[in-house]
Amino acid sequence: MPSKTTVKRAKADLRAGKKPSTAAGEFVREEMEHIREGKHGARSAKQAIAIGLSKARRSGVPLQAPEEGSTSRRTRQSAKRDLATGQGRRKPRSTSARRRRSTAKALRNEPRSAASHRALSRQAKQAARRRRRATTAKKRSTRKRASR
Repeated sequence: MPSKTTVKRAKADLRAGKKPSTAAGEFVREEMEHIREGKHGARSAKQAIAIGLSKARRSGVPLQAPEEGSTSRRTRQSAKRDLATGQGRRKPRSTSARRRRSTAKALRNEPRSAASHRALSRQAKQAARRRRRATTAKKRSTRKRASR
């Protein structure tokens, strides 16, 4: 459950006209704090970010699900479900106590290094590299079409 201050900050961002991804950043930041405080861990920086984005969607941030081809089908479906819940199009269903406990236990056993500056830096650089490759590939394909 996200803290009230995080939700308040995110709503303020949205009212100010900022993009949903900016508002969702508040939830990701909170998730990183949780990991650093030792509340739980994460397998990777990517997983920690995904947990934050999921919480953001469920809290009403209109952040769209990732495009087809960028993530697995299961991740996309989960994001769509979270978005529908946050937007009031779907009734929130509580997770069973057994599943909640096992998830919490599994996350507690994960390393805390996922929220380290080094891990976040590596994740950011990889994401930037991926975006850069995608834009250059798109430019290349449009050039080929234009020369025909």
